[in-house]
Amino acid sequence: MKVLKFGGTSVGTTQRMKDVVKLIDNGEKKIVVLSAMSGTTNALYEVAGYLLKKNTVGAHETISALEKKYYKHIDELFTTEKYKNLMSEFMKKEFDYLRSFTKGVFTSFEEKIIVGQGEILSTNMVYNYLCEKNANVSMLPALDFMRTDRNGEPDSIYIREKLTTLLKADPDRDIYITQGFICRNVYGEIDNLQRGGSDYTASLIGAACDAEVIQIWTDIDGMHNNDPRIVDITEPIHHLSFEEASELAYFGAKILHPTCVQPAKYANIPVMILNTMDPTAQGTTISNKTEHKLFKAVAAKDNITVVNIVSSRMLLAYGFLRKVFEIFESFKTSIDMVTTSEVGVSVSIDNDTNLDAILSELKKFGTVRIDKNMCIICLVGDLDWENEGREAIATEAMKDIPVRMISYGGSNHNISFLIRADDKPRALQVLNEKLFLIQNK
Repeated sequence: MKVLKFGGTSVGTTQRMKDVVKLIDNGEKKIVVLSAMSGTTNALYEVAGYLLKKNTVGAHETISALEKKYYKHIDELFTTEKYKNLMSEFMKKEFDYLRSFTKGVFTSFEEKIIVGQGEILSTNMVYNYLCEKNANVSMLPALDFMRTDRNGEPDSIYIREKLTTLLKADPDRDIYITQGFICRNVYGEIDNLQRGGSDYTASLIGAACDAEVIQIWTDIDGMHNNDPRIVDITEPIHHLSFEEASELAYFGAKILHPTCVQPAKYANIPVMILNTMDPTAQGTTISNKTEHKLFKAVAAKDNITVVNIVSSRMLLAYGFLRKVFEIFESFKTSIDMVTTSEVGVSVSIDNDTNLDAILSELKKFGTVRIDKNMCIICLVGDLDWENEGREAIATEAMKDIPVRMISYGGSNHNISFLIRADDKPRALQVLNEKLFLIQNK
């Protein structure tokens, strides 16, 4: 069994849906996880936003615009009157359901129901298109097996048991279509996986059914060694370890969420990132294998704020760092980088929602200063501390860029530099030239 996930751009138009069907309708046994068509989830969040503000007119207008778009997709995708009528009836029920939320109390609970309808729409379109083509296909509703526990984390035991039961009840299909992103919570209410969305769904399904491979199909030929939006010459990385991929994802590589590969890692199932627009491209394979290559990639994390706490009471005082970290924990704000000295500690955060409250608490312990508009540049590769000189190569490459903080030694896979956001393009360009272009000559 293989698990294939297709993102929003991969099913973003009717032609791309047809291309996806060509890829999956090949007689091999697989579970196919689909995201919402690109733009749909944003539109549904817009609807929810209007309803939270009690603006039913704005909600109705957005729903109607989305409905018109989907009826156009039906005409373009299906060729028989039978399936055009079937999908038109489905769409009417679906959009009537969305409009029903304008007539009652609307809370964050209803918001989660609304934003999950994009995956319901896309999976029904692809499923019925496969049926029209007489493919050996079955629908596998995610809400029948995907569930989180009391902590909001995926309930892996429940998922495995339910998914196994569903597959055994309908064992002879070549293709099973299911939704990414959506799930139920421990109380049976409709919820979503949030982090990693459909990628997370695919990884959880792969682990639950002991898949031979999990394929993440997107619109780029794998993870690249630098940001192609900023750097002219980049290359796809053909192999990464799970640890390296997680580091890159956490520090800015948008193609993958850092937590979504964890179930695959623990189950030792390789994850492949492939290009729907160029299916023959090698892409990137992520596995538990490690290649001892000097530097593999650079990623950048934006919108970083640095908080610096200086206190003479820190000198030789045990428990000081614990108190500092507990303040960030109490406001559910994660820390990216940390540096310490005799009398101070500097930390970086990427979420400043509760910054004012955090600063108010920190001022009880010392003088506090912040630096905004910062950026973390992360270099990933074979950076074990026993490999002499690796950190020197990285710092030499950054010698002309002002560096606020450096983090090295927290793992064997990365060294991170905190710089001004304005210096990010220059830093990525110079690292690309000195670490990859020269290295590969």
